[in-house]
Amino acid sequence: MRYWGKLLGLVLGVMYAPGVVGALLGLLVGHMVDRALGAKRRGFFADQQTRQSLFFRTTFQVMGHLTKAKGRVTEVDIQLASQLMDRMQLHGAARTAAQQAFREGKESHFPLRKALQEFRRVCFGRFDLIRIFLEIQLQAAFADGSLHPNERQVLYVIAEELGISRGQFDQFLRMFDGGRQFGGHGGWQGQQGGYSQSGYQRASQGPTLEDACKVLGVNSSDDSVAIKRAYRKLMGEHHPDKLVAKGLPPEMMEMAKQKAQEIQAAYDLIKREKGFK
Repeated sequence: MRYWGKLLGLVLGVMYAPGVVGALLGLLVGHMVDRALGAKRRGFFADQQTRQSLFFRTTFQVMGHLTKAKGRVTEVDIQLASQLMDRMQLHGAARTAAQQAFREGKESHFPLRKALQEFRRVCFGRFDLIRIFLEIQLQAAFADGSLHPNERQVLYVIAEELGISRGQFDQFLRMFDGGRQFGGHGGWQGQQGGYSQSGYQRASQGPTLEDACKVLGVNSSDDSVAIKRAYRKLMGEHHPDKLVAKGLPPEMMEMAKQKAQEIQAAYDLIKREKGFK
């Protein structure tokens, strides 16, 4: 029942500004509080099907917007979207819906912030879903092997609207970079390589301890307790069955599985290099 905010606002308004003016101001503030709380409740109690449907549509809309940010959609960008749809085994109506969402995102008037705000509302309290969503968009941004300045700015907007700070986003970027050295997302990207502040670099011959630490978001100097804690946290956040139960479209389960394998490979390398079980 959405009237407690109005009632409380009315009481406080009359207390601090007796008369009609105080009552009206109190009701106005209370109404705004009721609306805000109502939006949060709708997000928290959104049914799984609604959440999965919105995740699916927003993923391809934002991907389309992101790929258009650098001025034009390249053949590599189109191949990425097509490969992603293949991996999700999208056919018929489902594939048509994904393609339509991608085209919507490419439109100059696409309301990026509004779409992300709605997505965040429906994912209320489910940060692991938001993480997977951002990882998919990073894959799209690096599809052609480089990160265009315009793509970076769009990614910052995406992170901002999803409640992720610049520092957290940069950490995501480092973790994503480390995963690429393990062959992460290799089936979705045209090229493999690493990213540094100075720009794009070619991949090394194989993943290093530093790469593995990036994947887990730890430092090579961290002890085994800290590393194990980070590993368990990431594996929990990327557990496919748990993600689907929270609202990840079943078609995207394969992506979560691959990410979990990437995390496991990085952890195994760290254990070998640092000599702990």
